[in-house]
Amino acid sequence: MIELYGGTDPRDIPTYSIRDAARYLRIPVATIRAWTVGRRYPISNGSNFSKPLIPIHNRKPRLLSFTNLVEVHVLRAIRKHHKIDLRKVRDALDFIDEEFQTSHPLARERFLTDGVDLFIEKYGSLINASKNEQTELKDAFNAHLERIEPDDTGLAIKLYPFTRSQEEDNPRFVVVDPRIAFGRLAIVGTGISTRVLAERYQAGESIESLAYDYDCDRLMIEEAIRCELPAVA
Repeated sequence: MIELYGGTDPRDIPTYSIRDAARYLRIPVATIRAWTVGRRYPISNGSNFSKPLIPIHNRKPRLLSFTNLVEVHVLRAIRKHHKIDLRKVRDALDFIDEEFQTSHPLARERFLTDGVDLFIEKYGSLINASKNEQTELKDAFNAHLERIEPDDTGLAIKLYPFTRSQEEDNPRFVVVDPRIAFGRLAIVGTGISTRVLAERYQAGESIESLAYDYDCDRLMIEEAIRCELPAVA
């Protein structure tokens, strides 16, 4: 059972800025903001407001919880192949919410076993998707869901974000775990912050010296720096 902090599940604590979430998940800031805060868009006689798909805490600064981070990660699979109006995506998500009748269905193991097919059934009908397109969408979902580790209750407890552009070529060297390193991105099994490694690397330290200092495999150090500084690692 997960340890509570002040009576609060650490997965529910607002922790990540939108910019942090964008960096961890390799998703544009504007996209995550639209999904979690909402956005205004022009219409013929002014503008309208699109409500967020993933509700987050209203207090400023606007921060995402670990569970929100997982939900954004799963939503990325939907947007990978189809640029669908967010109102239609919301309709499909509402359908899943009604089916499961539980909070945060996208962050739960049951979504993996039952919800994917239900979602694709509803989502596919909204876009008149062919069987091939629905198969592609399911493959994208599975690639994302395989990087989520649930606890005994089925709720996500670890997220292994994509660190490279090609999803099929992504090792699991870094993890987001709300119980480790205050939920910051860290090397698996160590609690070593990827941000700290990147800062030391930028300051001129070599990968070899970092691997020695932290008694950590060089490949893991390289991957940690790559996900923080893709242009230089």
